Parts: sequence; structure tokens; C-alpha cells
Amino acid sequence: MRAALILVAFILWSSGLMADGHGAKSESNTSVIGTVYLGDGSASQIIVGDTDNQQIWVDYIQAHNDRDLKAIGAINAEDWVGYPPDGSKIDGNAAHIEWLDAWFKTSDDPKWTVKWMIANSGMNDEGVMEHWLTTGNDITFNSPDGTPVTEHHVHDVQFEEGKIKLIYVYSRPSSE
Repeated sequence: MRAALILVAFILWSSGLMADGHGAKSESNTSVIGTVYLGDGSASQIIVGDTDNQQIWVDYIQAHNDRDLKAIGAINAEDWVGYPPDGSKIDGNAAHIEWLDAWFKTSDDPKWTVKWMIANSGMNDEGVMEHWLTTGNDITFNSPDGTPVTEHHVHDVQFEEGKIKLIYVYSRPSSE
């Protein structure tokens, strides 16, 4: 009888372990999805991030496609920083809006399509949790001769308090 009780207790305990994380949404998802190496060389875990940031990104890209500079500025943090694929740096929300306004007035006519997104979070060197969204996007624009050109972009986007604070853009020409 004692062995049967132990067996039942073990089955109930192990079924609870197997059910954990399968179908039930937990309040705090700390699934480790990677590692970041900090300035001192130590490793810190990257965990599943806030997927609510995905909708902010979709809205941000739509605002770019709509040329809605006011909406873009509202999503940016005031201390926004961007690193386009040409190696330049755009420093500040106002500078970003000015840069986009000039670009949107050219014949390039850029249009973006979001392809995928991965939300992630991790501690920085100061021990502060940072929230990021890594995204794959296609951009199509007109070349100087008017021919449409598509590039594949990866954006690493840092969010702070629901605003976009920092963007790194990496680019590869499409083979199509």
C-alpha cells in the first residue's frame, strides 16, 4: 500500500512538472533563449521578451509606409538613436524625423514589409533589464535609375517604457 501511495504521489508530481509551461500562460516567462556576453566577459542570460513590443513595431513600420512623421515621433523616445546600414548615426528624435522627412521627399519611395520578429530581454553591464525586438524586414525602394531594389534588413530595436530608444539596422541586398 505504501508503495502504491508513493507511486501515485510521484505520478501526480511528475505530471505537474510536465504541464508546467505547456498551454498555461505564466505571469513571468523566464525561458532562457540565449546568452549575451557583457563588457567584462561574463555571460548573462537572454530570456523571452515582451511580445507586446511587436505591435509597436508593426505600427511604427506602418507609420513609415504612410509617411506619418508625427506617429513615428510619438513612438520614438526623445533620446532615440539609430544606426543605419551605411555606418552613420542619427542622434535624437528630432534628428530622426528630419532625416526621414528629407528621405521621404526623394524619389526613393521606400516601403517596408515586416517578415518576422523575436522579443527578448536581458541584463546590461549595469544590471538593468533591457527589452529588445529583433526583426526581419524587407525594404523596397527605387534606385537612381528608377528600378525597384529590395534589401533584407535586420533591425535590433531597444524599447524603454513603450518607446523605441535605439535601432541598429543591418542590410543585405536581395538576390531576387
